[in-house]
Formats: sequence, structure tokens, C-alpha cells
Amino acid sequence: MASLSRKSIWSDVFLSPEDVELALAARNFAQKEIEPLAAEIDRKHEIPADLIKKMADLGFLGMNVEQKWGGAEMSALSYVTALEEISVACASSAVLMSVNNSLVCAPLSRFGSQVQKEKYLSKLARGEWIGCYCLSEPASGSDAAAMKTRAVKNSKGWVLNGVKNFITNGREANLAIMYAMTNPDAKHKGISCFLVEKEMPGYVVAKLEEKLGIRGSSTAQIVLENVQVPEENLMGVEGEGFKIAMNTLDGGRIGIAAQAVGIARACLEEAAAYALEREAFGKTLSQLQSIQNYVADMSAKIDAARLLIRAAAYKKDKGENITREAAEAKLFAPESCMEIAVKGVQILGGYGYTSDYPMERHFRDAKITEIYEGTSEIQRLVIAREIFKSIES
Repeated sequence: MASLSRKSIWSDVFLSPEDVELALAARNFAQKEIEPLAAEIDRKHEIPADLIKKMADLGFLGMNVEQKWGGAEMSALSYVTALEEISVACASSAVLMSVNNSLVCAPLSRFGSQVQKEKYLSKLARGEWIGCYCLSEPASGSDAAAMKTRAVKNSKGWVLNGVKNFITNGREANLAIMYAMTNPDAKHKGISCFLVEKEMPGYVVAKLEEKLGIRGSSTAQIVLENVQVPEENLMGVEGEGFKIAMNTLDGGRIGIAAQAVGIARACLEEAAAYALEREAFGKTLSQLQSIQNYVADMSAKIDAARLLIRAAAYKKDKGENITREAAEAKLFAPESCMEIAVKGVQILGGYGYTSDYPMERHFRDAKITEIYEGTSEIQRLVIAREIFKSIES
């Protein structure tokens, strides 16, 4: 069966004319430059360097960074809208964009010193360097206070030892936002944050994971063997690492939620286009009520998820706390995405189970959105905690 052209099903609710213009530019770029490469990116487990450069040239790798540091200085609302468009075309490309923006440039912009920004932020915002975020470990994921990586002070700064797991962009990253225990007895209050360069002796990309989905995005294990980090590469103050990590994840979660909406939208658009062409029992699938019910449910959940994301981004742009809003978006959008991907495969039937159509890739890519940057279980804990806290106060 011939490949199907897709017309985007999309809403501009809450967006300014400038946001809409950016979204259309991102969509045009994604459809022209990224989508034709998406299957190859998935198959080869690598995003082409020239594609990353094109994304950087358009400002997509430093969207919220101030222009004086080489960024595009756009709003959080603009960021999640553009990220959704990239995600429709290729979830692997979107997560590279998400991590560099949300988990690397964002904390460096907020907590980094003037010297740190001068040295690193411009390179990251312009895409000259790629960054990664190193929090998870083999024995600690959701429980950050259980991390084993240690930073010990010496006359030259800090010596880091430990292992970090499931690090997105780990293969490409030139700079790591690295969390380590400087005072284990203080538990989460003993975590500090460091800027660690890939070229520092003892920094080893030890293993690349073979994954179910987002295969074009590298996921690595990082080993630190007596890595000497200068004092000036401590970000924030000693013991402030957990605060930095949690603040960073609030912003990161709305990015992953936007990725989930993009994947879900790709599923809906492909399924709806297929249903208009495919015939069964003398009708197109689009004329069958069961298929219509599927498509209606898919559309409603996408729109609801997008509104949660945009509400969180709107509050973030106003400088307000978004812990609950980000968690709600991160919970609802990925769970909806997974449900929509299942329906998408079902509508395509056997074709949805083969790599002849993108639906199979979207289905594999969907699952991780329920896991990384805080599992659905953790999001429920965060939401409940924030509700009880607001009532008690």
C-alpha cells in the first residue's frame, strides 16, 4: 500500500501569533528534514550530525537560553509547542532536543555562575556541544538519595567516582550535569551538582543500551574513575544538588509530556489517514463506528494532554511553581500516548505490526515516556503530595 500523506491535526489554543509562527516553522522543518530520515535514524541507532546542526542553527537546542548566551530566548510555551512538532516526526530527535534544553541548558541558566555560563552555556545553546543529565544509577533511579556516586574534596577541587545509568545523549555529550554525594550522612541534602567534561581523565562512556524505542537517541552508562573536577565546576553550592535536580525535572517533565503528545499525534494522523483509504466489508474503515470511536478517543486525549502541558508552560513563563502541573502533564500525556499507540496499531491491523509503516516505531517509542524523567508512579506521588501540602497550608 502506498505511503500516506498526513495533514496535521492540531490546536493553537493559548498560543500567540509568534508561537503559531514558530510551530509552523518547526512543523515544516520536521516534515521536510526529519521525517524522511526517521526510519533510518531508528534502524541505525544514530541521529546524523548534520541534522543535529540544522536543529541547532534554527535555535532548537537552546530555545529558552538568553540571546547573550547564544540562545533563542523563547518562552516555555514556544518550546513545548516546537518540541511537539519535532516529536511527531521523530521521537529520537525530539529527546535529544529535550535533554539539551530542559535538563542541561535550563539548570545551567538558572544555577550556573557567570564563569560557568561563559565557558559552557553558549556552546550548548548553539549546539556546538551537546549535554547530558546524570542522576540515575544502577541501584538508584526514583530514589535519588540512594545514589552511590561520591565526590570527595581535595586541594584541586573534587574527585568523583561512581556509575551513572540510562544517560540520554551519553554517547554524544561533551558536558554532563553530574550529581554526586558530597555528604552521604545528609542523604538527599548531601547531594551536590557538578559540571563534568567528557574529556576529563577518568570519564568513560562504558556501555550503550539496546532499547525497545527511541533507538536513534543514545542511552549510555557513564563511569567515573577518579575524575578530577575543578572547584569552579561545582554548580550552585555544596549540598544544593537535590534542589537543582528537582527544579530541573519540573521543566523537563513538561518537555517529555510534549514529546508524548507528538508521538500520540503521529499515531492519530497515521491511523486516521489509513482508515480513510483502507476498505473492509464494502466500506472504508473510517465509516465503521468502532474505528470512529477509537479516533474520537485518541483526539480527545491528545487535546486534553496538550492543554495540561500548555497550562504548565504558561505558569512556568510567569515564574510560578509548576511542580503539580508538570507532574499532571507528565502523568496524563504519556499514559494517553501509550493508549493511543495501542489503538493506532489496532487500526492498522497487521500493517501496524510491521516496520513498513511508522506506526510500529511510534508504538515502541511511546513506552519510554511513561518511564524517564519520573515514572507514572512517581508523578502520582508528587501530585498527591502537592495536593495535601496545599490543603495543610
